[in-house]
Amino acid sequence: MKNLNFIDKILFIANSIVAFVLLLAYFLPLMPPKNFAILSVLSLGLPLLMLLNVLFFVYWLVKIKRQMILSLVVVAFGVFLFGSLYKFSNSDKKPSSKSLSVMNYNVRLFDLYDWIPEEGTQKKIEAFIKKEQPDVLCIQEYHPTKEVDLSSYKYKYESIKGNKIKYGQAIFSKFPIVNSGSVEFPETANNAIFADVVVKKDTIRVYNIHLQSLKIDKKVEDLTTSESEEVFMGVGKTFKMQQFQSELFLLHKAQCKYKTIISGDFNNTAFSYVYRSIKGEMKDTFKQSGNGFGRTFNFKFFPLRIDFILVDEAFTVNNYRTYDVQLSDHYPIKTSLSF
Repeated sequence: MKNLNFIDKILFIANSIVAFVLLLAYFLPLMPPKNFAILSVLSLGLPLLMLLNVLFFVYWLVKIKRQMILSLVVVAFGVFLFGSLYKFSNSDKKPSSKSLSVMNYNVRLFDLYDWIPEEGTQKKIEAFIKKEQPDVLCIQEYHPTKEVDLSSYKYKYESIKGNKIKYGQAIFSKFPIVNSGSVEFPETANNAIFADVVVKKDTIRVYNIHLQSLKIDKKVEDLTTSESEEVFMGVGKTFKMQQFQSELFLLHKAQCKYKTIISGDFNNTAFSYVYRSIKGEMKDTFKQSGNGFGRTFNFKFFPLRIDFILVDEAFTVNNYRTYDVQLSDHYPIKTSLSF
């Protein structure tokens, strides 16, 4: 600090604060939100905190100052814990005779309220799904409508709620569904559904899970100070609900004897307690074969990956893709599996 000018001293103090907050965020996946609700909100901003530390590191590196060591060590520690935020393309693996493609898509009620500023969104979503032809399709915020024809799937299970507006979760399959059901979450329309799918005499359990929504609908720059505080506290409360929902889900999953696929919208990142709890020893298909940041939610300020496809160790992940299809506030993801 002695060899720094006044501006650099201020910058290093800011650097130290950002580095400390990032270090704190690293340990949040180990802390149950019900005990640390407010702190758990930091996990959403972990990608931004890492980016800020990288920028500080570059700044000090250019100036050839030893202060660069602080952010370098903190970022390197995060890469060791979580792996890189950015995945470089992996070469596709050749599917075996037993293969299965799975797509996850939060369709936001098929744009029922015309959020997307273009016409024909429903038919475009239908055309996209028919073009990609996943063997299993998991949809969150599903709205049964005659405008979207998915009758090419012979088998489906849907859990629909609501009075005036019907919505919920759905699983569509090209393979027979021999058992299905719902894991209900109290005091919310969110839930997890499952379908046991028979693929060449093998039965596979597919879960479609939708955890409690964050409900941050306004643009960040439009929030007043009081609204920001309300949103901040609301996110903490939502994380508590997500923890309880994930615990209910895991109790149900523990009873399953089949190879399992978990697909869904977690409304939380890979740096969260609920992600860590649900993932357990399963494979994250993006980490296995993904590319880029893996952004699945259309957030303006930094890439958020809140939709996941997790699979048992018995599966080989052949490939993974995030589609830049702006027909919802979420982007569809798809993986190909062998077993």
